[in-house]
Amino acid sequence: MKALSVSHLLGIKYLKIQDINLIFETAKHFKEVINRPIKKVPSLRDITIANLFFENSTRTKLSFELAEKRLSADVLNFSANQSSLKKGETLVDTVNNILAMKVDMIVIRHPNPGAAHFLSKQVDSCIINAGDGTHEHPSQALLDAFSLQEKFGELVGKRIAIVGDVLHSRVALSNIYALKMLGAEVSVCAPKSLIPKHIDSLGVKISTDLSKTLKWCDALNILRVQNERMDLNYFPSTREYTQNFGLTSKRLEAVKKDIVILHPGPINRGVEISSEVADSDQSIILDQVENGVAIRMAIIYLLASKLNISIT
Repeated sequence: MKALSVSHLLGIKYLKIQDINLIFETAKHFKEVINRPIKKVPSLRDITIANLFFENSTRTKLSFELAEKRLSADVLNFSANQSSLKKGETLVDTVNNILAMKVDMIVIRHPNPGAAHFLSKQVDSCIINAGDGTHEHPSQALLDAFSLQEKFGELVGKRIAIVGDVLHSRVALSNIYALKMLGAEVSVCAPKSLIPKHIDSLGVKISTDLSKTLKWCDALNILRVQNERMDLNYFPSTREYTQNFGLTSKRLEAVKKDIVILHPGPINRGVEISSEVADSDQSIILDQVENGVAIRMAIIYLLASKLNISIT
């Protein structure tokens, strides 16, 4: 059996192209599984996985939990709001206490960048990063790239634009790493205030003009404005942001070509994207959701195979 070069999934930047290809190959198999009448396999019936989410999440949390259950793993869901962290317990002590209950893998979402990496150095367990602050969201980038590869066949030479709140987005950084590794050309498009300094050092194009970006790209990954991470006003008003960077049917029709539309969710309809576009034939948003389960099954399965536990 082929194996990943890593023992944790901390970020796309730690992966090799061979790792991404292996995850995609495995995800194709699991996508067939979850479309069967019986959607469960016994692969990880001896594995226990704890989901530690220190930030709100719907899609990612449910997707990981469903992926784990489809693989027949035992699942623990941890709520930070009802934990001993409220009493002053450290993150490391909390995780070590969970691991003492014979938990094998940890899926963690945390508001602090680098939390997953820090934890991987402090505890004896396999760590999967489900999003760390504004740093990375590797499983989202993998499912986005997988969805695009399904659509295009391959990503070499394809032009992919990331539009929206790039500054506060962990999805954007992970997508840039993954898409560049797979041979795509990448552009970011946003107000100047929402474009990180030195992002051009990652080899991406930078634009503040959505119309020009639409003419350039083959696919558009749209990010929501993350108001919950903002302590300043980065643009005058939501209305002005929508006028300049909101994706509408009118804007798409003006380009006179088919552009594949992605969105990692949650969607703010009428702000960064109109309902007509989100629900159109050009949108693969629901494909992303379906592929998210298959990709996460692949990630968990491949990392579990590196543990000293028998898997089938």
